[in-house]
This record gives sequence, C-alpha cells and structure tokens, in this order.
Amino acid sequence: MSGHTLDELCSTLNAQTGKMAWPELERHFARGVVIKLSAGIDLIKAAAAVVMDDTESVSHWMKSSDLVHASVQDAVDWTSRQPEFRAVVAAPWVIIQEIV
Repeated sequence: MSGHTLDELCSTLNAQTGKMAWPELERHFARGVVIKLSAGIDLIKAAAAVVMDDTESVSHWMKSSDLVHASVQDAVDWTSRQPEFRAVVAAPWVIIQEIV
C-alpha cells in the first residue's frame, strides 16, 4: 500500500472491515495470524499503523497490551462465549476487536 496517503489507506481498510464470528476466525487463529486489539483503540487507525509499519504506535500498543497475539486462552474463551468481532486484514495479520 505504499504511495497511498493515510486517508486513502484508512478508507480502503474501512471498506475491508467487517463483522466476523469466532468460527470464521478459527482458521486464521490456527495459522497464528490473529491479533486482538483492545476496545479503546480505533481498529482502522491500528490497522493503518501496522500496514504503514508505524513502529512507534505499534510498539506502544504492544507494550500496553492493547495489541497482542490472540492466545490459546482467548480461543477457549471465544469458543465458549461465541462473541462477534470487527475484523480487518493488515497482511499478513488479521486484526480483531471484540464487539461489546
């Protein structure tokens, strides 16, 4: 996505964002590419930061545990509760945010 402005990138990512249930995300989890984002962070801005390799923002979110790899414990929890998520692909990652 190089050469795109931040606004264009955010617009593209927003268009590619959708609701997904846990069963739809399980195969991505099995591949180790699911990243969960805390509820207080803007999903599109976070995905744009990942795509644009904004290491300052991404590192900050990772250090504060707002952006982390989904764990086996997460998968067990999601399997039992079956929540819905907003999801967007920021290749190679699938960034998800639980809808609360």
